[in-house]
This record gives sequence, structure tokens and C-alpha cells, in this order.
Amino acid sequence: MAGNSMEAGRSVTSKITSILLTFTEGSEHTLTEISQLAGLPISTAHRLTSELTSRRLLERTADGRYRAGLPLRTIGAGAPGPPALLERAPCVLEDLATVTRCRARLGVLRELEVAYIEKQPGPRPVSSFTPAATLPVHPTALGRALLAFAPPTTVEMTILRGLRAYTPHTITAPDRFRRALAVVRLTRVAVIRFAFEATACGVAVPVFGAGGELVAAIELTVPDLGRELQSGMAALTIAARSLSRELAGGSGAGAAPVGGVYALPTDPHVDAAAAPVVPGVVQDAG
Repeated sequence: MAGNSMEAGRSVTSKITSILLTFTEGSEHTLTEISQLAGLPISTAHRLTSELTSRRLLERTADGRYRAGLPLRTIGAGAPGPPALLERAPCVLEDLATVTRCRARLGVLRELEVAYIEKQPGPRPVSSFTPAATLPVHPTALGRALLAFAPPTTVEMTILRGLRAYTPHTITAPDRFRRALAVVRLTRVAVIRFAFEATACGVAVPVFGAGGELVAAIELTVPDLGRELQSGMAALTIAARSLSRELAGGSGAGAAPVGGVYALPTDPHVDAAAAPVVPGVVQDAG
């Protein structure tokens, strides 16, 4: 009996392996194609792909096809972020995009750029971390929320690389950019008005893990800060705090105390004075 059970187990493993191997080149397949490529009856293919999808090893696309899920796409790809973040981030973004009906992104700092995944409003699944899915740091809310808590050398390297102007609202002056980051360090909220996309604004908050270490940041894109920021901020804050608690092991550990070499803005001409107002937060207009 034990031998039969072991053989049955190997048989199931072999079938699952056959299914997963059909996605080795990042392709997408219909259920019929999976059945044919894996050499399995359609009923068996349906049962196993449903199980793999429920465990997020496979994903359904908007047109009903199947593709490799995030855990499989990140294995061996040098994916940014710890496994817990990679597992939980898509769920958080899906909920956030559904509640706010706005584009939701989660990003991590990688080689002076932001590697990100995103969820657009609608049925399409959360995107994946890929080499092409990067954003510049200085003109995005996501980037500033990350850079504000990065080592000072990372900030200076970003400035030395050049603060390119993407729109007339992009901050390109190093001193003004440092003051903007100081505001983010104080408030733990980054707000961008048309600095990267000429028709969109962004708000982002950091996500911290165990010991208050910065892990990632979450961003919402809104067309109008005045009308849509208030409701979006509540959902964004809840999402970031919930993810931070999970990554900290449910200990409720918060972020590390604000500190570092970047002093809080004391210049009376600091641009934060003309910035959009988040509840309890004043931000730079760029």
C-alpha cells in the first residue's frame, strides 16, 4: 500500500511538473494548449491548473489564458524584495486598486531606479517584476518615498547622475530636491504633482519590515489631488501599515525613528508651502 501511495504521489508530481514546464519561456496558454503540451487529459489539466492557480503558481489573464504566477517568475530571476513581500504584494495592490479605482504600484529601490509591479483598475492581473518595469527615482512619488529612507550616499549618487526634467514641474535643483526628501522623511508621505506624467499626480508611503527597515513603498496615481487624494490616502495608509505588520511578523513594529543627515526644511522659501495638503502633511509641489 505504501508503495502504491508513493507511486501515486510521484505520478501527480510528474503531471504538475509537465504543466509548469509549459511556461518555461514566459508564454501564455489556453487550457486546451496546456493539456496538449503536457500530454494530459483535459479534465486532469483543468483540475491541476485550478489548484496551481489557487496557490498563485499560475495566473489567469483577462482573456482566460494561463501564465506563470509571480512566485515562479521570480525564482532564479534575482527578484527584488524578500519572499514574503513578493507573496503578499499582489494581493495588497489588487485590494487597493479595487477600493480606490486608481492605478496602484509597489516598488523597491534597485540600482538608482525603482523596480515595480502595478495593478491597473479592471480585470487585468497584477504585473510582475521584470527588467523593463522600472521608474526613475526623483520625479515619482514611489521613488521619493524610497529614497527618503535610503542611505545618504544613494541620494547623492542620484543627484550626481542628474535630475532630469520630465515635465515643467519636475524638481531639478539639488538643494530643493534634498529639502523635498526631508519633508518625506518627516511626514512619511510623498506627494507628486505632474512631475513625471503631465496629466497625473501621485502619492506614496513607505513600507517597513522587521526592525523598522525600509522594504518597499506603495503608490496611488490620481488625476487630481484636490478631489481624490483624501479618500485615496486612507486606503493607501491602511494598506501600507497592514503590509508592514505582516512583514514584521505581526509584531506591530513601526518604522525606524526619522533621522539621518538631512535636516528638516527650515528655509522660509521651501517649496512645501505651496504644496497640496494631505491630512496633517505638507508636501513639495513637484
